[in-house]
Amino acid sequence: MTETSAAAPAAAPDAGLDARLIVRRGAFRLDVELSAAPGEVVALLGPNGAGKTTALRALAGLTPLDEGGRLRLDGALLDRTAPEHRPVGVVFQDYLLFPHLTALDNVAFGPRCRGVAKAEARAVAGAWLDRMGLAGHAGTKPGRLSGGQAQRVAVARALATRPRLLLLDEPLAALDARTRLEVRAQLRRHLSEFEAVAVLVTHDPLDAMVLADRLVVVEDGQVVQQGGPAEIARRPRTDYIAQLVGLNLYRGRADGHTVRLDTGPEITTTEDLRGPVFVAFPPGAVTLHRDRPTGSSARNVWRCEVRGLETHGDQIRVDLAGELPLAADLTTVAAAELDLRPGASAWATVKATQTHAYPA
Repeated sequence: MTETSAAAPAAAPDAGLDARLIVRRGAFRLDVELSAAPGEVVALLGPNGAGKTTALRALAGLTPLDEGGRLRLDGALLDRTAPEHRPVGVVFQDYLLFPHLTALDNVAFGPRCRGVAKAEARAVAGAWLDRMGLAGHAGTKPGRLSGGQAQRVAVARALATRPRLLLLDEPLAALDARTRLEVRAQLRRHLSEFEAVAVLVTHDPLDAMVLADRLVVVEDGQVVQQGGPAEIARRPRTDYIAQLVGLNLYRGRADGHTVRLDTGPEITTTEDLRGPVFVAFPPGAVTLHRDRPTGSSARNVWRCEVRGLETHGDQIRVDLAGELPLAADLTTVAAAELDLRPGASAWATVKATQTHAYPA
């Protein structure tokens, strides 16, 4: 978000999204408070079954709120407003373009549903396709569009109604890796120009980090952490988030530079703290040895057993059990030299300077 210039009108005090999404489904209960200012992109992250899609459907009006829930958009209460009458645009995971309509008529469909005359709706649609770099595909039907082109048509269709809330459900999930890289950059540009609120649901941490201004992490129907991408990545507060951003995470009690973990072992850190803390370090900070190291500068040494190995990018991710379960990243050559295999013993070391402790 950019700061409002002196010449630009200030946003209304109640502009943006103010919601408490309460939905009960059997034993599951979603209770998520969500707010966002105009121009802000918020990403909802969480494991399968956390309630992300339910939250998105509640925002769209496709799932009714239960008692205690509320949904205000720019000050207007939308709890009982039918989905088709809400100023909300939705980009679905599979895009859901009408196969019998051209790209132009797919985009014009939204304005037509809002009562806009056919010629005007097509003119609006043409302008949006041009903005998306798809002017040459206006007469093309979805079946002949590439994945990236179909995604951009879906975004254009959602934005053509000038929504005050844009909802994106895993908008890049259907794309291959190469197309995803290109379309992610394009989508970021369009979202940065969007003047209302956008809410993105994704499983991909990179999509969230690149596209969103703020992350809201949901587990078991509750918000467990929220903040800017850099803050979430640096200070995860649950195992799910730590795995998402690729960190080993532990909880314990600090006494100066020593943290005694809830599970028993101790970790030496550079931070001088007291009381409940989290300690995190990346798998790349872990060094493995066949024998207990002597004369090492590492203050943290643990005996481990290899639980499993898998390719992780251009490295090998080693899953280790023992007094301190952890993950380590090694080069293929290092893993071969250590003769690592499931059941093998190893010693893990981590320098205090490569750990990060922060209040729990």
